[in-house]
Order: sequence, then structure tokens, then C-alpha cells
Amino acid sequence: MITAYPMEGGFELKGWIEVDGRRLSESQVYSLLEEGPQIVSRFGGEFFLRWDGFSARDRFGIVPGDGPPGAVVSDGEVVGAVDPDPPAPDLAAAIKTAVLLRKDGAVVALSGGVDSALVAAIARRECVAVGVEGSGDLKRAREVAEMLDLALVAAVIDPGRIEEALGQVLAVIPRRTPVDASIAATLYFVAEWAKDHGYERILAGQGADELFGGYARYLETETLGQELHRDFLGLPAQAARDQAVADLFGALFSLPYLDVRVVRAARGIPPEEKVRGGIRKRPLREVAARHMPNEVAYREKKAMQYGSGVMREMKRLARRRNFSNLSDYLETFM
Repeated sequence: MITAYPMEGGFELKGWIEVDGRRLSESQVYSLLEEGPQIVSRFGGEFFLRWDGFSARDRFGIVPGDGPPGAVVSDGEVVGAVDPDPPAPDLAAAIKTAVLLRKDGAVVALSGGVDSALVAAIARRECVAVGVEGSGDLKRAREVAEMLDLALVAAVIDPGRIEEALGQVLAVIPRRTPVDASIAATLYFVAEWAKDHGYERILAGQGADELFGGYARYLETETLGQELHRDFLGLPAQAARDQAVADLFGALFSLPYLDVRVVRAARGIPPEEKVRGGIRKRPLREVAARHMPNEVAYREKKAMQYGSGVMREMKRLARRRNFSNLSDYLETFM
């Protein structure tokens, strides 16, 4: 939403802002800005802000906009940092605060995995699951919704529309690899459903794998800390992809696991505690077990592009078009 105020250079706010756990109205943000640009360093939330010749983005660049994540910019130069310093709660409290700050007016994208199930359990909002009929994600999401007494809509993907989705997302996402395309195509149907049902904010579990050690390759690595750090640094690129898809429908993916409190708590946990005893994301699962049965908290699941069935359908489409690999097939959309 963009609101005009009588400030020199105008006033624009996309997303939402909080300070120390308190959501601010646009008029409150406007009033604080009169104190000077330094106040923006305290702003948490998910936002792109422009005012009086300055612009700023949230700490981790969740909302697209001019300038780098976590920076205050004036005349093309970085003149300050957006680096809020709220009280540092434990992980469970951090996740709860992050979800509650984001839940109003939102729908939860539920895949049935622990990341989205924990968000859904705390938010207690309507959930949507997407997937091809018979896919693992639809099955697991239905099971989780029943166990946790959540309202769930299953948005079944028509395989005949996947090429339509690919054409749309490949025109806007920054990286056009098969993995990025398959994730973007899956999210396309989430964002489309949200728009059709009056939602602009979609709560999602992105970021949990990179923060807590969710990828299978983490089980084998001898440099877990380095890989977690590298993958964490790649999250802004993922956010750019996902938000480009959401923007096709005037929506925003809201990411509780990239709340500054959650990131601080997660990064304070030693890497060897995140992947231990053959269990990935152990700290997150321990928190989740307080909100749901262990069979959900500790159950593994496939990544969304596989669990939804979208990657499988993409491979089928490529074969039908006589392409031996997905990269060549995707080139036909560009």
C-alpha cells in the first residue's frame, strides 16, 4: 500500500514496520521520520520505505525496493544501516513473536513440513496447500491440518496450467535454473490462490533450512558452519525470486524465520547442535514439538518443488516437447 503525505519528496511505505515488537501505523512511521533518518536503524518488519530523498529496506531485504537490504540510501549512496536491536528472547519466544507480528490478515502456505506447520500452529489462520492431485504435500498438509485443528484449503494444481505458470514466472525471476523455475511455479499457484481469496500477505516457512540446517547435504558435510553461513547469505536472492512471483498477484510472502529475533537466536546456536544424531533442524523441531505431535515435528519431507509434484510435471512436459533436459526446455520460455 502506498500512502502520500505532505513530506518533501513524498512518502511511500510497502510492507509493514515494527519497533521492539510493536507494529506501527503509517502515521506513526511518518511521525518518527521527523526525528531524522537515524531513527530508521531501529525499524524491524518487512518493508521498503521512501521519504524526503531517502529510501530504506528491511534488514534482510524481504520486500523488494531500490538499494541493498538493510541500508538507508540517499542520492544513490548508502548513508546508514537498518539494524534493529530488539531484546533477544530464546528461540521459542522469538518464533512466537515473529509469527504473531505477521499473522493479522494473512494466510499460511502449509506444505505439511515442520517449518510451515509451526507457523500455522502459532498463527491459527486459514491455510492453503498447493500440489498436483495425489502429491505428497497435499496429503501431508491435510494430515497436519486435521491433527492441529487448522482450517485448510487444498488448491489442486491442474498440470495443464504449469506451462502457463512457467511463462509468467520466468519473465520475472532473476535466476532461471530448473530448481528456481520449479519453486517459482509452485509459489505461483499459492500467490494466485491468495489473490483470488482476498489475501495480500502469505506466511511461509522460507529461511528455516538455511538457519537451522535442513538440507540433506548437511548430514554429510565436514564444514557445516561454513555451508550454513554461505546458504544464509543466499537468502536475499531467494526472497527476490519469491517476491517477484508474489508481485504478479499483488501479494507478499511474509517470512517469520527471517525476523531479526529468530535469526539472532538461530545463529547463536552452534552448528553441531542444528544437525545431530541424523536429525536435521533439531532446535526448530524441539520448539515445534511443543505445539504438535512428534510425528509432525520430526517428520522429514521433500522440498516444495518435489512434494507439490511440480518438478515431476515439468520433466514430463519437457519429454513431451522432445527435450532431453529441463534447461533446454526452459529456454523456450525466454
